[in-house]
Amino acid sequence: MRLRDRDIVITGGAGLIGSHLAGALVPENRVVVADDLSKGSEAYLPDAAELVRADMTDPDDVADVITADVDVVFHLAAYTDTNFDRPRQLFEENAAMTYNVLERMDAVGVSKLAFTSSSTVYGEAPRPTPEDYAPLEPISVYGAAKLADEALLSTYAHSHDMTVWCFRFANIVGPHQRGTVIPDFIEKLVADPDTLEILGDGRQEKSYLHVEECVDAIRHVVEHATDDLNIYNLGTRTTTSVTRIADIVAERMGLDPTYEFTGGDRGWTGDVPKMRLSIEKLSALGWEPDRSSDEAVRRAADQLVGEISEET
Repeated sequence: MRLRDRDIVITGGAGLIGSHLAGALVPENRVVVADDLSKGSEAYLPDAAELVRADMTDPDDVADVITADVDVVFHLAAYTDTNFDRPRQLFEENAAMTYNVLERMDAVGVSKLAFTSSSTVYGEAPRPTPEDYAPLEPISVYGAAKLADEALLSTYAHSHDMTVWCFRFANIVGPHQRGTVIPDFIEKLVADPDTLEILGDGRQEKSYLHVEECVDAIRHVVEHATDDLNIYNLGTRTTTSVTRIADIVAERMGLDPTYEFTGGDRGWTGDVPKMRLSIEKLSALGWEPDRSSDEAVRRAADQLVGEISEET
């Protein structure tokens, strides 16, 4: 599907990925961002994007933004915290948002949907993990919620004549991000430059993709993948450990803190300690990341240190 001169809705479009996606799409499309601003910010959005305050758990709000003239919906709205302290709410409301969007699209004849899933649907799988790996056994409620969403997407792709692009992300990093490892380390070091607490043993090792490349990959897949249900991993071929992230952040801030580890092989219950996705399917479609995982972390750290320093 060519993303040119289209009417596009981005749910959750004021967050990290959504705001960058809106920025990439507005030069050649008409973009409406639907977001309740519970985590995102209007300040992140390009001027040319129209913001509608909307809660995707409310069918009336969904109906207001998804109308028959929409060409494609990018559904990003979700609770995205893998360690959210109200897991039942996370599961039920994430599923409700996705079901509301799909029902409304079906009712008004909108047939194109791009969805942000997660590597957490794989659980603790062999690495690198391909898209056809099975069985999918998530170990967190967040991963279970994303897998439930994917089941709904499959149903609508195969039984309701929809085209769906589903993206299983590595860890996406970049400006405007809060509540994840890089901004967490920066905020801790601003408060105490001498000591840095690291959850787990620091050996957790995952793939990190910068949000700029993530958005470019999303666009490439939507424009080139043509099956009814298109599932693609988005990530890099390399990984970065939590301790290495701490090193990169401390170096960028000109600090040499003492690391204090909370212990254990994972940061929290449901944390997948090691993750690397296969991107062979993505590569075969013609897209490769330019940055390694370390380089993605370093660029995000450079951007976030400036942002967070200005706020404190």
